[in-house]
Amino acid sequence: MGEVLNTRWTALIFLVSIIAFLSCKEKTSDFHSESALFKKGPEIKAISADIHLPHLFVSQDNIYLSWVESAQGYNQFFWAILQEDGLGEKKLIQAGEDWFVNWADYPQVNFFNDGSLMATFLRKSGPGTFAYDIWYTLSPDTHNWTEPKVLHDDQTQTEHGFISMSPWNENMLITWLDGRNTASQHSHNGHEHEHHGQMTLRAALLNAAGNKLNEWLLDDRVCDCCQTGTTVTDKGPMVIFRDRSESEIRDIGFVNWRDGQWSDPHPVYMDLWEIAACPVNGPRISSFENQSGIAWFTASKGQPEVKIIFSGDQGKTMSTPVRCDLGNPIGRVAIEMLDLQTAFVVWMEDQRILGRTVSTSGKLGPPLELTKSSANRSSGFPQLKKVDDRLWLAWTDDSNEQKEIKTLSIKLDK
Repeated sequence: MGEVLNTRWTALIFLVSIIAFLSCKEKTSDFHSESALFKKGPEIKAISADIHLPHLFVSQDNIYLSWVESAQGYNQFFWAILQEDGLGEKKLIQAGEDWFVNWADYPQVNFFNDGSLMATFLRKSGPGTFAYDIWYTLSPDTHNWTEPKVLHDDQTQTEHGFISMSPWNENMLITWLDGRNTASQHSHNGHEHEHHGQMTLRAALLNAAGNKLNEWLLDDRVCDCCQTGTTVTDKGPMVIFRDRSESEIRDIGFVNWRDGQWSDPHPVYMDLWEIAACPVNGPRISSFENQSGIAWFTASKGQPEVKIIFSGDQGKTMSTPVRCDLGNPIGRVAIEMLDLQTAFVVWMEDQRILGRTVSTSGKLGPPLELTKSSANRSSGFPQLKKVDDRLWLAWTDDSNEQKEIKTLSIKLDK
């Protein structure tokens, strides 16, 4: 009788184990098992300098990488074409010692639709920790760069950064976080006192000659240091950002361009994440024709999540958001629309950079482990762009004494 009971208990334990196994969270497909789709790309490293702050940008059939080399307080901003068989000629954009270098607020480059270039970087404007300005420079021939200019004209020694930019017709749309209202102000009797206003979201339109055609205030109260995002659909531009309510709800907001003006800010989705400080974890947006995908991180009620939502009409209507992560993400998202029905989203979780496809119907592709990565700030934000039939990923590897940049490409199997 005892043997029969032991056999039954063994069978029951085995059955419970099977059920528990099947109910576990998703497992990621290992990088090496996907070798037919993945290909390691160029690496950028130096013996005595940190190579970091990667940024990817595209033009027609080519993809490019920009980065910063930092050594003993001196910073050099480079760019080069990125190819499967190596990196093209390394070209200097700007260099200096008075730069503001931050793991989350990185220099960027983008093409105008006529093939000329605009690059942005950050320079200190005063002794304050977060007193810095956005500077921009242009290259009409991709070889020579104009004398840099400050993007904004408020002349306050406050924070200006976290830009995003997208070509819009023959011009360039740039958005940024602007701290002019956070500056110390003077009372009427002449005595200075601290009066900290709110971080704002602003946008400007510049032509290829570097002239500012227009500037707008998009939102007068936003999160202090989360990245912004822009895209230009067939219907016009859309800007996303982390908003901030008076009760410290910091959900993702958006504005769009309709009938010759910007809309009021609206929530992408109401996670109702109440947090007293900026999470430094901005949203990302990508579009294919009129279809846009938005990815973001939230930790409402203490539950960290990466979500994606779609819109085919500049946010007028939104799909039901889909959760993409495996249960323990730290965010730092990236997204690329592959076609009208599919996006590829990237995020960081458990010391890894993960990715997967998400369809507009909500179907999730298998999660893929793209690479190992630390969760330190020094590992930065992974960068993702599509060109032809490949996705490219770039990230900062901080596992050695000197940081370096690594890349890989993912072949898109239809």
